[in-house]
Amino acid sequence: METPRDTSAPPSDPQPNQGAASAASHLAGSSPQRGRSSLSDGGNTGRRGDAIFKLASSGSGIALLVIMAAIAAFLTVRAVSAISADHGNFLTTSDWQTQADPITFGIAAIAIGTLISAVVAMVIAVPVALGIALFISHYAPRRIAQALGYVVDLLAAVPSIVFGLWGALFLVPHMIGVNAWLNQYFGWTYIFHQNEPGTQPRSLFTVGIVLAIMILPIITAVSREIFLQVPRAHEEAALALGATRWEMIRTAVIPFGRSGIISASMLGLGRALGETMAVATVLSPSYVINLHILDPAGSTIAQTIANQFGESQGTGRDALIAAGLVLFVITLLVNGAARLIIARRKEYSGADA
Repeated sequence: METPRDTSAPPSDPQPNQGAASAASHLAGSSPQRGRSSLSDGGNTGRRGDAIFKLASSGSGIALLVIMAAIAAFLTVRAVSAISADHGNFLTTSDWQTQADPITFGIAAIAIGTLISAVVAMVIAVPVALGIALFISHYAPRRIAQALGYVVDLLAAVPSIVFGLWGALFLVPHMIGVNAWLNQYFGWTYIFHQNEPGTQPRSLFTVGIVLAIMILPIITAVSREIFLQVPRAHEEAALALGATRWEMIRTAVIPFGRSGIISASMLGLGRALGETMAVATVLSPSYVINLHILDPAGSTIAQTIANQFGESQGTGRDALIAAGLVLFVITLLVNGAARLIIARRKEYSGADA
């Protein structure tokens, strides 16, 4: 027996379904195009940004090279003009008589004085700076470490003339007893022998102490940041093997940061080599080669330029520029040597860990 069909339901209208399908197909067709357009615009913007950034970066690097080359060319041209008028040997003459007739000048005394004062500063500053950096990064409680780090950073902002005044008015009078003690017990080493005991210690040794205090915050700040980057796993592994705190630092921290320590030291050395006002305030200039660092004798390249540039004219000013060229070359050689040392010790620095 057949079941009767229900004829009360109205017949379905196919038009609305077709309209919905048409709208859906329209939306489906337009959305990918709109998405592709958005991605395309973003990609174009990103590519333009990359191109602009690459151009700016390349331009900055090229500009730096051009500036360095321009400085070197200027110094070389003016130095050649002065050296051609020199009646002495520029590299071995100690005198600096640019106002005399004939003109005689040389960098022997001032170059040696520059190197001696910088070496004294580095010998004093580097061990102290590393000790402070290790104390801040691995020994001090957090609050003390933050306060001490703030003091170190603040010390780096002190102007050099302030250090010079402190050295001339406070340090020099108090160095008389220190020089006498060094002369008494270490005079046999030649460099600590005083030819004139009791004189005012406006010497290369006093200058080296002032420079050491000036470069101390630079070396400390950079070394501290390097020590804080040591992987925690390296330190924990050393402690897990039974190492003491010092053994952990010696085997894990210092090898990892060796290249950074060298870089920090070279930054400090560059500051010590080129310092002017502090040296000019403390040191009594004399153009003689004297390896007794406690005697009030010697001069530096930067001090000579600062003291004589204002009153020099013509060949005398070119002679000072020639001395500046020597300082420029010394700085480049020091930085090049540091780069070679870092490259040779890269496998021990932990940079690839």
